Amino acid sequence: MPSASRQSTALRSAKRRSTDDIPLAQRTISPALQRRTPWRAALTAAGAALLAAAALAVVFPQPLRRLMAPPPVQGLQARVGLDGRLLGHFPYNEATAADLVAIAPGVELHRDAAEALGRLQDAAAADGIDLRVLSAYRSIDLQKQIFFEVKSERNQSALERAQVSAPPGFSEHSTGYAVDLGDGRAPDTNLSQRFETTAAFAWLQAHANRYHFTLSFPAGNAQGVSYEPWHWRFEGTAEALKTFEAAQRLGR
Repeated sequence: MPSASRQSTALRSAKRRSTDDIPLAQRTISPALQRRTPWRAALTAAGAALLAAAALAVVFPQPLRRLMAPPPVQGLQARVGLDGRLLGHFPYNEATAADLVAIAPGVELHRDAAEALGRLQDAAAADGIDLRVLSAYRSIDLQKQIFFEVKSERNQSALERAQVSAPPGFSEHSTGYAVDLGDGRAPDTNLSQRFETTAAFAWLQAHANRYHFTLSFPAGNAQGVSYEPWHWRFEGTAEALKTFEAAQRLGR
């Protein structure tokens, strides 16, 4: 039988060989670092999941946007988009009674827009142009009637109706800053794209910006709303600019 010293030497030698077989990097990892390894794996998995989601968003953007969008609006088979728009229209708050002033019997406008509109009409009249106000401030309740009742009368889908009229809560008219204008010498063009052929429209194109009015829905606009040469909005104060900032950003 081998002596006790030989057995001890053999055991030490076997232990040394066993340890040498383990890579140096693994032998030098402390127990604390070994315990953190599952967290590293979890972070790696989370990063991979985020990269996969980003890839899906690039390859399949529409399904992902539909999933993330708010639920359908009550009364409409349509969802508010991620940028806040509904059927092309941005949401707008309703003007308060304190902000509104009468510009004609039964016709109101935000006081800032009303003052600028008065100067615009005076300048147009001096040039022989008869600018008429066809519509100005409309409450959300009135816009609800205009949208849904006419939609029903014309047997239109919500998308068809939204091409020419904003859903309630999404109309520039409710802010008190928007106005529909016509040519008093060509009333047959009122609220028609034929208004672009009138002297009034030509004058507005040349001078409206001087009074801080801009065409809301030009031909081919980024919102996808039908061309409305009669619909102008006031952007002559910081408050008005802030109100229409999203629409301006989309149009750039």
